[in-house]
Amino acid sequence: MSPYAPPPGGLPPQTALHTGRAVFTEAYAVIPRACMSDIVTSALPGWEGARAWVLARPLSGFAETFAHLLMELAPHGGSRRPEPDPAAEAVIFVTDGAVWLGLGAEEEELGPGGYAYLPPGADWHIRNGGAAPARLHWIRKRYEPAPGIAAPAAFVTHEAEIAPVPMPGTEGRWATTRFVDPADLAHDMHVNIVTFRPGGLIPFEETHVMEHGLFVLQGKAVYRLNRDWVEVEAGDFLWLRAFCPQACYSGGPEPFRYLLYKDVNRHPLLSGVGAFGR
Repeated sequence: MSPYAPPPGGLPPQTALHTGRAVFTEAYAVIPRACMSDIVTSALPGWEGARAWVLARPLSGFAETFAHLLMELAPHGGSRRPEPDPAAEAVIFVTDGAVWLGLGAEEEELGPGGYAYLPPGADWHIRNGGAAPARLHWIRKRYEPAPGIAAPAAFVTHEAEIAPVPMPGTEGRWATTRFVDPADLAHDMHVNIVTFRPGGLIPFEETHVMEHGLFVLQGKAVYRLNRDWVEVEAGDFLWLRAFCPQACYSGGPEPFRYLLYKDVNRHPLLSGVGAFGR
């Protein structure tokens, strides 16, 4: 199984250089792994033995559809009522340790690579029943209902159970592990894993309505973001506004892999919450 980059935690020594790669622009943000120290974590109501690196949340004038939290659970840590918003859906992706995810009265163990989709209103809980810390990504979005389409059902799977789908004409150099069917209109967000072999690339500047959260799980690359080229590596997080031009070149010697959020399958809102001039 490929590794999944953890946050470094801790605190840089007083002898460390200040210079880093963090940037926040009008079109994108890069939060390098070195920024994910102990002093930027948050405690959350309803959670015990847990801390969160809040990597993205809706911001007026920037990206608006989702929140991305990197959670660390101490042994016996977790929550009986983790989600405060009954309209929120979520994806859980485990990277370290093991957690027990409860859906109603049933519990299922998830280790590294474990993935769960949780629809709005789901009765779920989570705990670390192991002897070591567990880490997971918790990606949240307010579900947008569509007329005549029922909300998706909860499901649990594992990355190893899903074959990556190569992009056309790439001979597998660029592939996507899709946890839901892209044609299933019940889903209004996708959280996938994108993999580039060394030397693989996005050969044009993608420019599209979907916003992205992108956590680098493994490897390194040079990423084109709006007008800039930036170096990124395992443990970094990228946050892209809608229509931010994007492309990348994967650097060796190992694959470049990232966990990717995007909002999909809904009409652009012209009024109401999330629309321009709301």
